[in-house]
Amino acid sequence: MRLLLVADTHLPKRAKELPEPVWAEVELADVVVHAGDWVDLDTFDRLAVASKRLVAVYGNNDGPELRAWLPEVARVNLGGVRIAVVHETEDAKGRERRCEESYPDVDVLVFGHSHIPWDSVTPGGLRLLNPGSPTDRRRQPFCTYQTAEIRGGELVDVELHRLPPRG
Repeated sequence: MRLLLVADTHLPKRAKELPEPVWAEVELADVVVHAGDWVDLDTFDRLAVASKRLVAVYGNNDGPELRAWLPEVARVNLGGVRIAVVHETEDAKGRERRCEESYPDVDVLVFGHSHIPWDSVTPGGLRLLNPGSPTDRRRQPFCTYQTAEIRGGELVDVELHRLPPRG
């Protein structure tokens, strides 16, 4: 099972459109995971239609229209991997401990908000993933997204993809 992980798309404020490599990954993915801060309902609608399956949450920049459709936290079991998705996990300092305490019943937590890619495993075995942002790199050198596979009940082949600078 192929996963596409994105967050913090901030359309149309940070970009007019999702980058073409992201749309190409949507076509390949069995599940698209979006960790919030869509900003506009149109992006949600387009991604929901284009995705085979969409697992998504709202973020702090998402208004009432998106909050009416999306939860603050989403939980799914994909191929035997228990995944939770949330937008914010607070500061990086102490993140692993806080997330283990808040999500003791999941194997993977996908989050956003910081626009900073993250991939770590807590002492208790919780995998923490932040795909960064495909449209707003902030202080990062590149805009980013992640892909992963689920095989044999395990999350494998997690890869961070750097997008070329916008012209």
